Amino acid sequence: MKTLSYTITDEQGIHARPAGELVKVAKSFTCEIKIGKGETMVDAKKIFGIMGLGAKKGEVVNLSFSGDDEEQAFTAVEEFLKNNL
Repeated sequence: MKTLSYTITDEQGIHARPAGELVKVAKSFTCEIKIGKGETMVDAKKIFGIMGLGAKKGEVVNLSFSGDDEEQAFTAVEEFLKNNL
């Protein structure tokens, strides 16, 4: 299992457009990908879970990757976050 912590830099936080794009990236992998804030962890392949986190600029989200293609998923999601959030 791999983990990643990322501080949101987008002025609007995680809003609908990047949340939808993150789901697309996550769904392209077979491994389990979770994203969370604080104690709450949700499936990164479900937009309502991501939107429900209400992550704002300056807050840290934590991600975990578990499965066969976790290395590739980690790299792709990390790149997505840096470029979009």
